[in-house]
Amino acid sequence: MAKDRFPSPLAALFAPAEVNRGGAGGLLSLPRRVIDGTRSRLQETRAKFARPSAAQRVEAHDAHGFTVSFARTPAEVREAQRLRYKVFAEEMGAGLAHVVDEEGRRIDQDMFDRHCDHLIVRDNKTLQVIGTYRILAPHAAKKIGCYYSESEFFLTRLAHLRHNMVELGRSCVHQDYRSGAVIMLLWKGIAEYMRAGGYEHLIGCASISMRDGGHQAASLYRALEGKHLAPAEYQIFPRLALPIEKLDTSLEVEAPPLVKGYLRVGAMICGAPAWDPDFNSADFLMLLSLSRMNPRYRKHFFGE
Repeated sequence: MAKDRFPSPLAALFAPAEVNRGGAGGLLSLPRRVIDGTRSRLQETRAKFARPSAAQRVEAHDAHGFTVSFARTPAEVREAQRLRYKVFAEEMGAGLAHVVDEEGRRIDQDMFDRHCDHLIVRDNKTLQVIGTYRILAPHAAKKIGCYYSESEFFLTRLAHLRHNMVELGRSCVHQDYRSGAVIMLLWKGIAEYMRAGGYEHLIGCASISMRDGGHQAASLYRALEGKHLAPAEYQIFPRLALPIEKLDTSLEVEAPPLVKGYLRVGAMICGAPAWDPDFNSADFLMLLSLSRMNPRYRKHFFGE
């Protein structure tokens, strides 16, 4: 078979007709159009053979009048960011940075967003995005240099899990849709993402409002630590700890839906909560390993 039957994308670099004879010759004297064209062909070749990301391999799923999928366009990411602003700033009173989108509407956005995959649930009647999670894959966290959670916790004891650990964040559901159906759809999307990427572990912060001064959060920690606290080798330490010893820990409290959701599927709390002054919340770091997942939910999400 002739060697040049399938020419290399670099072949144009060495075509005699393309060399600038006025210069010294070689790569540095090639016309800009040749270099740009070759770079473009190399990028196309790289994209052609690149392995699709976990988000790209997860298909949209319809159920109960909703569709769960990953945002495929910047416009869909903006929809998720607008929902986040509505829930976190307008409803919960979080002190978010002043960021607006192309239409001049307020959004919640930070440096992690462009590195994350954004899971969204859409109402099929109104076409509005009414639920979202963002997911940071291990390779993306490595590229950034950290997980978002590391702004609140020291994750030293989880270092050996990093290569196979995704991070969930910015979870919210529109106040008119806080039903089990939307939460279950979000978790289905997360489960399919984990399977598509071959990931074993996930971490995420579950927040409790500090509007009462932190007493409910402290009481919840005391209620959960006996049964749901991770083993010592997986425990983390908050950078700005909630002063539990100075708070009332005797209140009868019910875990909020997000915490309940984590615990139901088999997640553990990794230690005492951190105080997030921007969101005025106490954040619990949750860890879920698929090998420890509740069999009932494993069967529901994975069919196993």
